[in-house]
Amino acid sequence: MRATIFRQHGGPEVLEYAEVPDPTIRPNEVLVDVKACALNHLDVFARRGLPGITIPLPHILGNDISGVIREVGELVTWVKPGDEVMIQPGVSCGHCVECLSGRDNLCREYDIFGYRRNGGYAELVAVPAVNIIPKPKHLRWEDAAALPLVTLTAWHMLVTRANVQPGEDVLVHAAGSGVGSIGIQVAKLRGARVLATAGSDAKLEKARELGADETINYTAEDWPKEVRRLTDRRGVDVVFEHTGSATWPGSISSLKNNGRLVTCGATSGYDARTDLRQVFYRHLTILGSFMGSKGELLDAMKFVEAQKISAVVDRVLPLSEARQAHELIEDRAQFGKIVLAV
Repeated sequence: MRATIFRQHGGPEVLEYAEVPDPTIRPNEVLVDVKACALNHLDVFARRGLPGITIPLPHILGNDISGVIREVGELVTWVKPGDEVMIQPGVSCGHCVECLSGRDNLCREYDIFGYRRNGGYAELVAVPAVNIIPKPKHLRWEDAAALPLVTLTAWHMLVTRANVQPGEDVLVHAAGSGVGSIGIQVAKLRGARVLATAGSDAKLEKARELGADETINYTAEDWPKEVRRLTDRRGVDVVFEHTGSATWPGSISSLKNNGRLVTCGATSGYDARTDLRQVFYRHLTILGSFMGSKGELLDAMKFVEAQKISAVVDRVLPLSEARQAHELIEDRAQFGKIVLAV
């Protein structure tokens, strides 16, 4: 099969469109003909290399996958060849206490397609059958690929961890990112008033089209003051954080007393400075959030089916142009998701 691979860590130039062996499946797995695969920042981190993380080389990236089942293992009875599917991106052991308690994202063996196991930058991918989700009929392949990881992440952050309530003010950072564009929609579903940040007027306008009530350009030094102005100096109930060091101090100061900050990432850097006096004097809660359970994605998919959560696709490129796709995401040149068509 054809795939985009890298044989060593580095910049986008290490990505290579090549012929590689077809994957084989185990009895509990299915083989999927990939139709589309969306990019995430995790692709960039894995390509560059992460301290202490060993990724077998050569490697195939790609966390978010849609396609058609070609073959099923002998133990698989609930899906069949020809089914149009999406893939839940998190893989867990299935038998530990966390998995059996519905917290599979906390499994000690948890992995993600395209991270330490081969993913969807390929014509074929082997998938545990428990990770298969039916593709809603109204979705295009590129839309189906754009949804799983960011929808699961945003849902776990805002619904499970922060428990956003109707009437609350929620600050969603980086509205132009994949997770930010879904975060706006999930917060609105919960009945919140959404303040969204982005780095350009064009992105702020698109954030409003997604449902943001107020928009803020976070390239301005005084953006936390704008948050205060828009909330009558109270601050927001919840901050949806995933950019890290560049916005962290402002995110803390943007919270109202007893506010919650929920974070899932640090694309601008991990070394975020926190004035602890702000945390204890103002009774703030800081919540970490990592992916989400298979059940949570199924809950969120009900709203995709009802067309209340929509994929936000910036552009679609052929698999052979994965290098260009990586350059675009590193330059933050997109609004929503960049998708590779296979």
